[in-house]
Amino acid sequence: MGCRQRAAVSELLRVVAIASVTDSGSAQFSLRPDFRRALPGRGAHVHPVAGCLALALRRHAFGRALRITGVIDAGELSEAIASLTAGA
Repeated sequence: MGCRQRAAVSELLRVVAIASVTDSGSAQFSLRPDFRRALPGRGAHVHPVAGCLALALRRHAFGRALRITGVIDAGELSEAIASLTAGA
């Protein structure tokens, strides 16, 4: 999604958006990594690399791929990718 390069699904990280409602009534979404590929809902795939995630966020690709509008929080996803790359 971020770098637009094709890869096997096994090499990519599935991401889902978890919705929550703010005090003002607007929708806020949290991007959550789906390591087991079992979370419900529409998913998007991204390389588990910080550069690819940064490109996807800059291009607003998650909103289009997951068909969501509103504020998108990528904190949990970026922490998960950072821990994957640190462990490799």
